[in-house]
Amino acid sequence: MAQHTDQRANALRAANGRSRRRALSFGWLWEWARVLPPAVLLFFALRTFAVEAFKIPSGSMERTLLVGDFLLVNKWLYGAEVPYTRRRLPAVRTPQVGDILVFQWPADPSKNFVKRLVGRPGDTLAMQGGSLVRNGSRLQEQYVSHTEPNDDPMIDEFRWQRGYLPSTAAAADAHVGMSPIYRPSRDNWGPIVVPPKHLFVLGDNRDNSLDSRYWGFVPDSLLRGTPWLVYYSFTPDSTARLPWLSGIRWGRLGARVR
Repeated sequence: MAQHTDQRANALRAANGRSRRRALSFGWLWEWARVLPPAVLLFFALRTFAVEAFKIPSGSMERTLLVGDFLLVNKWLYGAEVPYTRRRLPAVRTPQVGDILVFQWPADPSKNFVKRLVGRPGDTLAMQGGSLVRNGSRLQEQYVSHTEPNDDPMIDEFRWQRGYLPSTAAAADAHVGMSPIYRPSRDNWGPIVVPPKHLFVLGDNRDNSLDSRYWGFVPDSLLRGTPWLVYYSFTPDSTARLPWLSGIRWGRLGARVR
């Protein structure tokens, strides 16, 4: 009788143990099921309306930003766009001259560009010998670099500017060629006036930047945000086998973008 009772007790303990283990297992799955969907929604909400990662694809912003820099972009500052609509959230402030902008390239909105804002709506801009002139004042831009100062190409891409000259008289008296025939070049152009709801942007690496000089103004509706900090950076042309590990630029990690 006692042996039978012990066997029954052992069987009950074994069954209870299995039930407890199953409960613990299902409890773990239940916790994940409760936590994961809100976490995913929070991630996509932050990515859509607050912060997004961005990689620097070219050297047009050197020395400020380098090829191989990975940025966190502040999207809420200028008002993030609501997906699948043409509406934006309220902006904290409007873009200011000197801000670095991430925007969709007007010629191909599927591509993102990063440049510095140099002209807002209503500004009159010109360039003389590679120096930028805004509203009649020559600017001292400490962040600008010139890698090919002796080369000043004059190409057909600059001719779009003719539609934004202040007047025929202004164009005739402009520094560009000192001639009624407007012949803009990379380092000598203008004056031109920025139209409403548009922005004029330039790369800090002025001699190697595909920017507003070539393809025109940026509609403010194409703004994505402004870079906040460099969260990762490596030298992409490193000869090492794994440059993203061995070529890390440790001094740039966490650097604020200005």
